[in-house]
Order: sequence, then C-alpha cells, then structure tokens
Amino acid sequence: MSDAYTISSDPDRLDRAWIHQVISTDTYWATGRTRERSDLAIDHSLPFGLYDADGRQLAFARLVTDHAYFGWLSDVYVDREARGKGLSKRLVAHILDEAERMGLKRVLLATADAQGLYRQFGFEEIDDDFSWMYRVRPAQP
Repeated sequence: MSDAYTISSDPDRLDRAWIHQVISTDTYWATGRTRERSDLAIDHSLPFGLYDADGRQLAFARLVTDHAYFGWLSDVYVDREARGKGLSKRLVAHILDEAERMGLKRVLLATADAQGLYRQFGFEEIDDDFSWMYRVRPAQP
C-alpha cells in the first residue's frame, strides 16, 4: 500500500463536517444522525481518520472502548470515490493493532454487509457460552 495514506487518531485532525455528512446520509446504520449526536459519539470514542497525501479525509471509524478489556468497532466508512483501494483493510488493521496494544480481550462489531471484510481479521459470528443481548431505543439516529 502506498505511503500516500496516513491514519491518525488525533480528534483535532478529523473533518467532522464530512464525517457527519457521509455517516448520516450514506450508511444504513445511521441515516439521519444529527451533527450534535455525531460529534458526541466521536468525543466519547477513540476516532480514526485515514487521509490522503493532501490531508483530505477518505475514511473514518471509531472504537468505543474502556481501554482495558473491551472495544466496539463502529462507524467504519470509506469515501465512495476511494473504495476498491484496500483502505478499509488498512484502517481496520490499524485499529486492531491499537486494540492489541491496549490489551483488549474482546472487540465486537455489527455489520449487515461486510462480514467478508471482518472475517479476514479473525472476526466470527457470535456462538459461545453467553447470551448476547441488546436494547435499542426507538427513533435515536
């Protein structure tokens, strides 16, 4: 992969307007998310941006984590014009390296369409001795 791309977890480097635009309009999981909620989610997560040589943000993801045991990989997005270049793989690998450095025991995610991508990194459907449960508040973008 070309060194023309960099990944940073510096929240000051993020293009929050772009992140809000693409996450709230070009995803199935966060359509209609408000800018205020988008910024709040970023502020309470470990965010990652992937940038081209000119500093333009091309991808985003965030890890919701306690920095000790658990992480939730969320909002993984690559700009439509930049897809097909391996950027999602590069971003996910970087985030998982960071999770490894933290010593996280478990990293979870949810996806409706990218199982093949995440299987390449050892993710599996949940089939263990636990009953995984969730609660969703209606109408919360």
